[in-house]
Amino acid sequence: MLPPMPVLPLVLVRMAEPSTQRRLVLVLLLAPALLWLLALIILPHLDLALLSFRERAGEGEHKASLVQYGTFFSEPLYWQVFVRTAVMSAAATALTLLVAFPIAWVITKVARGRASSTLFILCLIPFWVSETVRSLGWLILLRESGVLPAMMVKLGITAMPVELLYHDATILVGLVYTSLLFMVVPLVSSLESLDDTLVEAAYDLGASGASILRHIVIPHAVPGITAGCIVVFMLTLGNYLTPNLLGGKNSQWFTELIYTQFIVRFNWEQGAAFGFLLLGLSTAMIALGLRLSGQRFVDVMRRA
Repeated sequence: MLPPMPVLPLVLVRMAEPSTQRRLVLVLLLAPALLWLLALIILPHLDLALLSFRERAGEGEHKASLVQYGTFFSEPLYWQVFVRTAVMSAAATALTLLVAFPIAWVITKVARGRASSTLFILCLIPFWVSETVRSLGWLILLRESGVLPAMMVKLGITAMPVELLYHDATILVGLVYTSLLFMVVPLVSSLESLDDTLVEAAYDLGASGASILRHIVIPHAVPGITAGCIVVFMLTLGNYLTPNLLGGKNSQWFTELIYTQFIVRFNWEQGAAFGFLLLGLSTAMIALGLRLSGQRFVDVMRRA
C-alpha cells in the first residue's frame, strides 16, 4: 500500500541516488512556480495569439486571418498612438535614469551607514501604497483647484490657478515617479560593487569628475543601467492607469486602445492583436538594449 500523498514526494527523494535526489528536490521546488507560469502566463498568451489570427465570419463562426493586424497598419490613429506610446515610454525611461542615477550614487557612495539605509527606505516608502493612490495624489497636487496651482498664485507666478493636468509633461512626471524604484534598485546593486579606490586613484592622477563618470563609473554600472532601463521601459509601455489619470481621455496611450477593444467594443480579436504588437515592441526594444550594452538577459534579470 502506498504511503499518503503528502509523504510520497519525500519517500521518492530518499529512495533516489544523490544526484537524482538533487534533481527531484529542484523539480519539487520549481513545480509551483512552473505551474503558475504555465497556467497564468503561457496558456493565456497562447490563447490570445490564436485569437489575434481569427476573424469573425458569421454568427459563432471564425476563420484564420491577418485582418486584425492589417487594421492596425491601415488605420493611422492606431499606429500613430503606438509610435507615440513607444517614444513617450523611451523618454520616461531616460528621465527615470537621469533622476535615479544621482540618488543611487548618494545612497551607495556619499551616505554612510544608517544614513544610506534611511535614504533607501525613503525611496521605498511611496511604493508601500498602490499605484492608484499615488496617481490620485498627483491629481490633488496638479489639478486647477489643487495645491500646486494655488501656491503658484500665492507666489505671484501666475495671476490665476492654471490646469497642470492633461499634458505630456504631466504624464512623464507620473511615469517617472511610479517607476523610479525599479531603476534605483539595480543601480544601487551595481554601484555598491564599485571599488572606491579606483575613483580615488583617478582623482589623484588628475582626472576630472566628468572623465571618471564616463570611463569608470558608467562602464561599471552598465549592467544595472541595462536592467533598470529594461524593467522601466516594460512597465511604462504597458502602464494603463497613470497615463489615463494624468493625461485624461486624450492621453493617446496604446494600452487604452487595447482596453477599448476588449472591454468597450468586445472585439477580443483586435484587442489580442494590439496586445501582441505591444509585446513585440517591448521584446524588440529589450533585444536592442541588450545588444547595445553587450549584456545577457539572464545576467541582467539577476540585477533587476
